[in-house]
Amino acid sequence: MQYNLLDSDKTYLVTGAAGFIGYYLSKKLLSQGCKVIGIDNLNDYYDVNLKHERLKQLTPFNDFTFIKGDISDKQQIENLFKEHKPNIVINLAAQAGVRYSIENPDVYIQSNIIGFYNILEACRFHPVEHLLYASSSSIYGANKKVPFEETDFVDNPVSLYASTKKSNELMAHTYSHLYQIPATGLRFFTVYGPLGRPDMAYFGFTNKFFEGEEIKIFNNGNFENDLYRDFTYVDDIVEGIERLLSNPFNEAGQVSHRIFNIGNSNPEKLMVFIETLEKCLSKTLGKQVEFRKKFEPIKPGDVPATFASTVLLEKAVGFKPKTSIEEGLQQFVDWYCKYYQVTEK
Repeated sequence: MQYNLLDSDKTYLVTGAAGFIGYYLSKKLLSQGCKVIGIDNLNDYYDVNLKHERLKQLTPFNDFTFIKGDISDKQQIENLFKEHKPNIVINLAAQAGVRYSIENPDVYIQSNIIGFYNILEACRFHPVEHLLYASSSSIYGANKKVPFEETDFVDNPVSLYASTKKSNELMAHTYSHLYQIPATGLRFFTVYGPLGRPDMAYFGFTNKFFEGEEIKIFNNGNFENDLYRDFTYVDDIVEGIERLLSNPFNEAGQVSHRIFNIGNSNPEKLMVFIETLEKCLSKTLGKQVEFRKKFEPIKPGDVPATFASTVLLEKAVGFKPKTSIEEGLQQFVDWYCKYYQVTEK
């Protein structure tokens, strides 16, 4: 499978550059000599120290320019495009979280709808070679058919977060059609890894363990009908994005909008994931680790299973995520214990 490699002469704009995926993608681009403009509002949805730590690891790169700003500020985005003239844009800035969208819907409209509209408008008036943007597996809602395929019906989202991501796909399709913007949407499936987001379950479980608290598992204690998640290691996500960056899709000479799943295509029961996390902690700490567990009903907006078909991605760029949860969680645990100085054996 042939695909175009990164071009170090181009300028890449990464929104949400201090975020989890944004940091890893920026680092990968910079390590290959690319010029990266990063923008992030450094909000306090989760521990902002992690965002500063990510930026700290990016600042040694001479080709990295960081701008503290918000994509919902249309004038700032307009000025950024005028000054830096990005060739390729990767929009990863968004208000994340399914449950938080029930508590605080305003920020989702501001960032995920208005912010993305501003990016599209900037790409309209300052043409780019490729716009990639983050969608989400959550748009599949409570679909029963698995694995999820990009052609599946996705008009029944069960959270506002999912609705905003579905809106992003529709908006991108329209702008691509009207203004000839090559655009690619990426439906991410439960991304995890070192320097990740503390609001994600694996991170929260680890925090609770070291705080001596029980963990809450939202599956009613039903092990037969446990939640399934297609956990995808962050390095696999970044490689998938990297392969797509220089490969906008043109069909019969026409600019196109397309959508890909990026997931592990190998869903794990939540309880198996938790047991694996316990084993990884046991290995790192040199002692038996078992979480104290409390089982509760599934939360509004949560879906029973996520399961990605990655056939389209494989056909397009010859790539399928491959990191096992054992390998990925061990990387996370080793980082966590070092970063938070948990060193007792």
